Amino acid sequence: MDLGIKGRRAIVAGGSAGMGRATAAALALEGADVLISARNEERLRQAAAELTRETRREVRFIRADHTTAEGRAALLDACPAPDILVTTISPPPYTPDFRQITADDWIDAYRSGTVGPIELMRAVVDGMADRQWGRIINIVTVAIKFPVERRLLSGAPRTALASYTAVVARKLAKHNVIINNLLPGMYATDSFLSRAELLNASTDELDRAKKDVAKEWRIPAGRMGDPDDFGRFAAIFASEFANFVVGQNIVIDGGSGGGMF
Repeated sequence: MDLGIKGRRAIVAGGSAGMGRATAAALALEGADVLISARNEERLRQAAAELTRETRREVRFIRADHTTAEGRAALLDACPAPDILVTTISPPPYTPDFRQITADDWIDAYRSGTVGPIELMRAVVDGMADRQWGRIINIVTVAIKFPVERRLLSGAPRTALASYTAVVARKLAKHNVIINNLLPGMYATDSFLSRAELLNASTDELDRAKKDVAKEWRIPAGRMGDPDDFGRFAAIFASEFANFVVGQNIVIDGGSGGGMF
C-alpha cells in the first residue's frame, strides 16, 4: 500500500535507536526524505549509514539534543520546513520509590518529555498549516494512560504533552495538520536490552527474557513488542490516510493495559 508520502520531508527527533529508528526506517522505505537526530554522534552516524543501506534511500543525520533550544535550532536549520515530525526521547530511569524522585529529576524529565517536543511542534506547525499538509507523531508511553510507580518520570511529563497535543491538534486539523500520540508498552528495543544486559544474548536467552517480561507485565500477547512493527504502524499515522484521526492517544501494548479506550 502506498502511503502517499514519497518525497515528503521528515524529521525523526531521537531517531538513532529503538522505536525512533524503526519509524525512520519505515518512512524512508515509503520514499520520505528522512533526517534523524540524537545526542550520541557515533550511534547516530552508524544508524544513518545502516538505514541508508537497508532502505536504499539516503537518510541524513544531525547531532542535536532537541531538549535544548540550541539543539532544536540546529535540527530545524538542517530541515527548515518538515512535512512530518516524529519526536521521541530516551526513557528516563525507573523509579521504584516515588519518594526518591528529586526536584532536579522532575525538571530534567519535563524538559525532555514535555518542553522539547512542544517547542519543536510549535516551531513547525504554522509552516505545515500554510502548506496545508503536516503530520506530527509523538512517541510517548503507555504510562500516561496506565500509570505505574516505576514509570513516574516517564508518564507524568508526557501526560502534559498529551494534553497540549489534544488542544493544538484540534486547532490545526482544518489545515490538514494531523497530530497524534502513540503509546507503546514493553518493546524489545536496544535500550531495554542494554538495561537488561541482553544486547549480546543468544536467541534462546533473548526469547526467554521476552517471555519473562511478558509474564511480569501481564502482556496478553505473550511477548514483548517488535520495534519494526511499531515503526510501520507509526508510518501510517504519518501518511495521507491519517487525515481524520485527530489528537488521539493510541495504545500499542499487546493488551497489557486492559483498557477499552
